[in-house]
Amino acid sequence: MEGSRINNKRAIVVGIPGVGKTTVITRAVEMLSMHGLNARLVVFGTVMFEEAMKMGVRHRDEMRRMSVEEQRRLQENAALKIASMSDDVIIIDTHLFISTKEGYYPGLPLHLLNLLKPTNLILVAAEPREILGRRMNDKTRQRDLVDEGEIAHELEIARIMLAACSILTGAPFAIVMNREGRVDEASQELASLLADGRRGVEQ
Repeated sequence: MEGSRINNKRAIVVGIPGVGKTTVITRAVEMLSMHGLNARLVVFGTVMFEEAMKMGVRHRDEMRRMSVEEQRRLQENAALKIASMSDDVIIIDTHLFISTKEGYYPGLPLHLLNLLKPTNLILVAAEPREILGRRMNDKTRQRDLVDEGEIAHELEIARIMLAACSILTGAPFAIVMNREGRVDEASQELASLLADGRRGVEQ
């Protein structure tokens, strides 16, 4: 099993709410697949829930009521499951941090990074005014009202945290800008970062 994973890419892709990360990732996976690469999108929270169901959990809300130790075990089981996948490219969609009353809680603590062993760390970003507009236009989510300054601060925290993850893992980190109306360009850049060197992903 280990030998089959030697040359694959395991990319952790993150982004603050409203940046359009899911759209960029989904399109990038399509591009990679079109060029003959076996690419898979993995949402970390979904894998955690699948592991929780094995423990008798029926709804996602139940996970929040589990003890810290149980949640940590769930995280580790999910990370181990992802690390065992043998696809050419595995894109792991997860939260870089969660804002709490005590401060910013890391979504990728060291013990998870050690299990996931990412080969790439990528932040999907955008201009603060574009992110603000997307949040305001998204009627499907209830989000706290913030201004451009606060969004710029979130982006800076994300860059700092991802840089720290890069130092801890030795994996390179990159920033992909998802500019308004240019999602295909962002997806193209993401796909190119993860394509096998023998198979460039071109438009």
